[in-house]
Amino acid sequence: MAMTMASLISFVRASTPKPLLKSPFCPLRPSSFYFRLRPSPPLLQHSSVSAFFSGQPQSPSPTSIEDNPLLQDFEFPPFDVIDASHVRPGMRALLNMLDDDLAELEKTVGPSWSKLVEPLERIIDRLSVVWGAINHLKAVKDTPDLRSAIEEIQPEKITFGLKLDQSKPIYNAFKAIKESSEWETLSDARKRIVESSIKDAVLSGISLEDDEREEFNKIQQELAKLSKRFGENILDATKKFEKLITDKKEIEGLPATALGLAAQIAASKGHENATAENGPWMITLDGPSFMSVMQHAKNRALREEIYCAYVTRASSGDLDNTPIIDQILKLRLEKAKLLGYNNYAELSMATKMATVDKAEQLLEKLRAASWNAALQDMEELKQFSKNQGAPEANELAHWDISFWSERLRESKYEINEEELRPYFSLPKVMDGLFNLVKMLFDIDVVPADGLAPVWNSDVKFYCIKDSTGAPISYFYFDPYSRPSEKKGGAWMGEVFARTRVFSHDKTSVRLPVAHMVCNQMPPVGDKPSLMTFREVETVFHEFGHALQHMLTKQDEGLVAGIRGIEWDAVELPSQFMENWCYHRDTLMSIAKHYETGECLPEDIYQKLLAARTFRAGTMSLRQLKFATLDLELHSKYVPGGPESIYDVDQRVSKRTQLLPPLPEDRFLCGFNHIFAGGYAAGYYSYKAYFNHDYHIFLWAEVLSADAFSAFEDAGLNDNKALRETGYRFRDTVLALGGGKDPLEVFVEFRGREPSPEPLLRHNGLLQATA
Repeated sequence: MAMTMASLISFVRASTPKPLLKSPFCPLRPSSFYFRLRPSPPLLQHSSVSAFFSGQPQSPSPTSIEDNPLLQDFEFPPFDVIDASHVRPGMRALLNMLDDDLAELEKTVGPSWSKLVEPLERIIDRLSVVWGAINHLKAVKDTPDLRSAIEEIQPEKITFGLKLDQSKPIYNAFKAIKESSEWETLSDARKRIVESSIKDAVLSGISLEDDEREEFNKIQQELAKLSKRFGENILDATKKFEKLITDKKEIEGLPATALGLAAQIAASKGHENATAENGPWMITLDGPSFMSVMQHAKNRALREEIYCAYVTRASSGDLDNTPIIDQILKLRLEKAKLLGYNNYAELSMATKMATVDKAEQLLEKLRAASWNAALQDMEELKQFSKNQGAPEANELAHWDISFWSERLRESKYEINEEELRPYFSLPKVMDGLFNLVKMLFDIDVVPADGLAPVWNSDVKFYCIKDSTGAPISYFYFDPYSRPSEKKGGAWMGEVFARTRVFSHDKTSVRLPVAHMVCNQMPPVGDKPSLMTFREVETVFHEFGHALQHMLTKQDEGLVAGIRGIEWDAVELPSQFMENWCYHRDTLMSIAKHYETGECLPEDIYQKLLAARTFRAGTMSLRQLKFATLDLELHSKYVPGGPESIYDVDQRVSKRTQLLPPLPEDRFLCGFNHIFAGGYAAGYYSYKAYFNHDYHIFLWAEVLSADAFSAFEDAGLNDNKALRETGYRFRDTVLALGGGKDPLEVFVEFRGREPSPEPLLRHNGLLQATA
């Protein structure tokens, strides 16, 4: 089935106000924070603690609550000194103060910006500052005491959030603005804030009365507790698995970097004399360790053991997520029905631009389009492994696929990803990335270590300056895996957003700050962090998110940067930045051998380009399986009915996997994205964009590829033309934030509606489609 533009056109015009961003997530890239009216990553307050709470200067006494670092006068969060002991008293003091602020707002609220939105933003922002810092530390420096403190205080925080969500005076004031004669004079940004606030209030239960509202609030509390525990169980189950290996024959095939990491892990666990050459070596389920075994270990029995351990994480004993999933699905269904929806998927779609039916139709079209390509991938893999004399060639199992795929890629493109690592040292990659954005967007990224406290000595801090040398934003970068305390994956989150409300003089703005978190292989011995090409892409991806947050020119805080952007479009800048990893000048600027300084050979660059779409059908089908399973569980599955969640998984897999899951597969127990990460009944939208005006549902790759094609049209070797196009991208996609409809923003940049042709061309599908 050819994937044509016609096959993507399947949606009706949206009749509801356009929903605002519910926080950006990437698969395996969890966001660190959610918050009420307009859930967003954590924010940082720049004012002093006195101005922060009362607007009047105060001198905290040594024994007062202000001694709590969460409530101190800080320019950047005191990540280096915050610990679990500060959470309960700090949060309770803050909630008491904000409760007074809310009561005052409800007394004085009026249908104007100064009497409604600005004081409301202050309340939201103040809570975001403290709660965001706490939750960020939990994601990167988890401890049992911190978990316990958050678990105790979270219900109180949620209670306040619900009180804010369900405030009738605030809701009525927003409606009054919408119905006023001044409505048409408001800016697009302000209109979007008002429309979304009204919708969000309804979805937060403001229309429910008495018993129904009480039940809704109980469900919200319980769902928050369950999601928190779900994620913690995954982290604990991942940490719990350790396999010590003393015989090097057992790990034959692992590259030197993986052996070094395995020895380093063993040394950290008490085997002080461990070396890459002689061991012992420790294998874990953390990403770099797990993938090195799956891709390179010749020991098939070891691959099977590690694979089975991975797909059964958090599925037994005290860490079993099965009953948590059952309860989450049950409560989500009850919540949806309280709000008048048939199922949770319908409720989820109320803040998106699709419908359940249309999303299912699109997923099926794409599944059908991907199936034959995935079949061809599998046949090619079987034939290759058979030619290599593999006994398992005719019956490849799950733990064989990655191993033989790597061997096939090495053979087909003469590329060995591990042999490429020395060309991608982290310092060179970051230098090349910063030089790229200087050329494209006329900004300088300069080290600012020491300016802001950090949570780990490996964390770097940077300042972004404009062409005049003035600071316009800051960001933290935490690059390395720390499986004992840090969540897996990679993500970007707010520390605080650009806004005029919190400027000191009301004429300037508060500058945005972000954090970028990855989980790549740390330095081993005296070697720097040597990256896989995929890790390079991940850094570029997350920096794309960060740029949209940091280069915003939107001064309305509630729609500045990544805030307010429809979920379906938020991946545009991140995927756009990934394209530059294949740009010759950019790649050659970062791909230099860490010891010799030698540039990546030209023939290797050409092979990287050729390998870009390797096993694309298989990769597409995998994502479609996740999206289809997500929708099925949230639309058709009946909690407590005849089917278990694993029955649903097996049933969906028959249409979306060439190899059926193992009977003992408990992948769902580790599906953080939909049970603890905000993607519930929305995983489809990770790569989706809905053009509500022209009835098109497009992959986000379509938008990002089409945006990148503007640079191709300008001439990738013409720096002057690239700069001109880059400035236009900066002043539209990166600058306008959530204050304008994303389709309008795209058209303003590109000069036309999005086209799928650049993506199809990049993927080598244009001729087949035509």
